Amino acid sequence: MTATPYSGRTASPRTARAINDRLALELLQSEGPLTATQLKELTGLSRPSVADLVERLGAAGLIHVIGESGAERRGPNARVYGIVADRAHLAAVDVRTHSVAIEVADLLGRTIGRAALPVDPLGDPRRTVKRSVALLERTAREAGATALHTVAVGAPGLVDPATGELRATGQLPMWHSALVAELRQRIGIPVLLDNEVNLAAVAEQRLGAVRDRDTFVLFWLGHGVGAAVVLDGVLRRGASGGAGEIGFLPVPGTFQLPTASLCEGGFHSLAGSAAVCALARAHHLPVMGEDDDAAAAEAVVARARTGGKHGELFLDALAARIAIGAAAVCAVLDPGCVVLAGEIGRAGGEALATRVAEGLARMTPLPTEVRAGAVEGSAVLRGAVLTAMDAAQNRLFAPETP
Repeated sequence: MTATPYSGRTASPRTARAINDRLALELLQSEGPLTATQLKELTGLSRPSVADLVERLGAAGLIHVIGESGAERRGPNARVYGIVADRAHLAAVDVRTHSVAIEVADLLGRTIGRAALPVDPLGDPRRTVKRSVALLERTAREAGATALHTVAVGAPGLVDPATGELRATGQLPMWHSALVAELRQRIGIPVLLDNEVNLAAVAEQRLGAVRDRDTFVLFWLGHGVGAAVVLDGVLRRGASGGAGEIGFLPVPGTFQLPTASLCEGGFHSLAGSAAVCALARAHHLPVMGEDDDAAAAEAVVARARTGGKHGELFLDALAARIAIGAAAVCAVLDPGCVVLAGEIGRAGGEALATRVAEGLARMTPLPTEVRAGAVEGSAVLRGAVLTAMDAAQNRLFAPETP
């Protein structure tokens, strides 16, 4: 990667220095630790300019010497510079119907702490919010992140692009929005909010199955269903934040049409976890752990991949259902690629993705590749960490202009 430095011909020297500082920090972020010589080659700046730049960034506490490299030239070893990872700490929160998961990371997005809290959907919402905030504070403290810089939260529902507020859809618990409000009031730092499926798409595009794609649709298949739409490298949220609410998509094969407040009868009734568990029973597959139907669906789909004839027939039927929703989305957007994520998509892996691709090919003339999600662990938490990291770096690395 070779970057173009800012020459300062149309701006003050101070502005040019600030922009070049940002360029150097972005290179250290994307390329890893670098020597001054490597920074010179990548930025195109002169050696004295790079020396000044390194001194400024070091004095600001943004970079430091992390080692030496003597293989490139004769004479004294060259210092290797890296971003000060503990200059700021970040937190990610994944809010579900039955749980809250938390991840704490450094400025480079490296995880330094994790925790999870089971949630009773019928329990006291105020107690759930209080316990969730306390868990975040304790996890950060135990990870050595005494002062968080930015928090990113992923939750189901509509996030209004204008206000940043969460509006639940269907029968989602209202304590989700109460938790976000409490975090914003309690910790006094930026708390970013996005739909959980959008965050999963961020993770898959930067770390997972679609690093080579700038246009795709991610299908989230779990307790509920949803989609994230990325077109020309931009995550599309829609006018009200509802792009991808495919649980409400009217489809054949259900018992009724969805309503404005209830997605039952829409695509959710074909591919949500409760429907997947019912489909498994119809194919004589045992369903266990039904207190959490998302976990039960994940387990039965994973077992079906090695479950003989009944498992094969079940996966065929499930893929046919998913292909119906995918065909509708592809007919409108023509994304060229669909990623199957969420508990069910991850459990189905390539076996399910291949079947969905075959079903799509029978229903639409548009060539569409279907891939299984590839992000290790929680894609929502990873996407939230990346979102918080980008926001923190944008503030810390922002050029200072006169």
